[in-house]
Amino acid sequence: MKLITRDTDYAIRALCYIAKRKKTVVSVKKLVRDLKIPQPFLRKILQHLNKAGLLKSYKGKGGGFELSRKAGTIFVADVMKIFQGPLKCNGHIFKKSLCPHIKTCVLKTKLDMIQKHVVSDLKSISIESLIKKR
Repeated sequence: MKLITRDTDYAIRALCYIAKRKKTVVSVKKLVRDLKIPQPFLRKILQHLNKAGLLKSYKGKGGGFELSRKAGTIFVADVMKIFQGPLKCNGHIFKKSLCPHIKTCVLKTKLDMIQKHVVSDLKSISIESLIKKR
C-alpha cells in the first residue's frame, strides 16, 4: 500500500519550494532545475494545482507560479485529495469489488480507527509547517 503517490510527493515538494520564495513568481525552469523533477511531469502537476486553486499561474516572460493561498492554509490532505481522490487507507476491497465479509470482519473496526487517525493527522500538516520544520 502506498500512502502517498509520486504525483502527490512532487506536488508537495513544489508547493514547499514556492512557499519558501514568499510572493515571488517561480518559473517552471527553476523548479525543474532545483527539484530535479522531469519538466513534462512537473508541468502537469502544476496545472492540476492551479486548477484546484492552490497556485496562481503567470504566462509570458517572467511567468511562473506562486501560491494563491497562504502556506498555512494548504494541507497535505488537500494535495492528496487532488491527486489521489478521497483519503482512504482501508477500502475493504477484495479482487476489485467490496469484500464480502465487510460486516463480519474482525479487523474493520481497528482499521477504521487507524484510518481516522491518519486522515486527521494529514489534515493537520500544512505546507507552512513542513517548510518551518526544515
